[in-house]
Amino acid sequence: MAEYPESAAIHTAVNTAGHIVVVQADNPDGDSLASSLAMEHILGDQGKQVTLFCGVELPGYLKYLPGSDRVVTELPSSFDASIIIDTSSDILLEKLGKTAQKGWLAAKPCIVLDHHQTEASISFATVIYNPPAVATAETIYNLALQLKWPINFEAKELIAIAILSDSLGLVSDSTTAQSIRIIAELVEGGVSLAKLDNARRATMRRESELIHYKGRLLERVEFYDDEKITVVSIPWDEIEKYSPLYNPSMLVLDDMRLGKNTQLAIAFKLYKDGKITAKIRANYGSPIADKVAEHFGGGGHPYASGFKILSGKTYEEVKSETIKVASELIEKNNETL
Repeated sequence: MAEYPESAAIHTAVNTAGHIVVVQADNPDGDSLASSLAMEHILGDQGKQVTLFCGVELPGYLKYLPGSDRVVTELPSSFDASIIIDTSSDILLEKLGKTAQKGWLAAKPCIVLDHHQTEASISFATVIYNPPAVATAETIYNLALQLKWPINFEAKELIAIAILSDSLGLVSDSTTAQSIRIIAELVEGGVSLAKLDNARRATMRRESELIHYKGRLLERVEFYDDEKITVVSIPWDEIEKYSPLYNPSMLVLDDMRLGKNTQLAIAFKLYKDGKITAKIRANYGSPIADKVAEHFGGGGHPYASGFKILSGKTYEEVKSETIKVASELIEKNNETL
């Protein structure tokens, strides 16, 4: 395992703090939540008081994770240090920016633990630990070994959940031999992959109204660039109605990738305040999702990424620009195949 120089600064910041806030970005997913919960165990076993924070309510499909009910949407007024999990992008801390509470993080030691290979924009961070990895949980596991932090059984299960989530079950293009070795070590430590997968599959069951809604969404899917790109838009009234049950984008993105010629699927959400967000998924052989997102100030993985627009551009403008950028990247990528 590689030794990282950032570990010394992380060790100092954690050791001198009594109360640590673990912060997720405004787009929580399986890796960010499970990694945050794992950090809660790791820090708690060192005698630290830990507050789990996310600026938005967790989506329902994540609430099966043990401890998800401890995540709060109000930042505590007093703490000694913070750890930002699974993002090094300042734009994904929008909620904190709106309440001016981002300054609270900046005033104390702030550690960023991430794995996305995009340029960091959290300028106030004391230290950013962002090595290549399939998931932030892999970063945390390696850091814990390097700093000799104890990892209890609950933390091991959560690290496994996070890695399996972001690696799509160890089959994503970002999965490495190291990722697989970590899972093997966790299994040797008693983690049951069958048990974790059963818990995950339980969350995939849908209310009947979601089945019908998914059908309506799929009917609205649009095809562009000789069907290489698929697009769907989700208006605010549907976000408001269905998000408490399940993320509408995630209902259809996988199906949108099944087109015979499809290389990229994009689901836009249109909010009542004019904000536009996009989730992007790429098929194997078209590792361009992160580059599309980066064009708009977002980021992510080559096969899974996202961005948000706050500039006041119309949806049609954003969609047109996204398709143009994606088409150019697809053409460039196909030329190299």
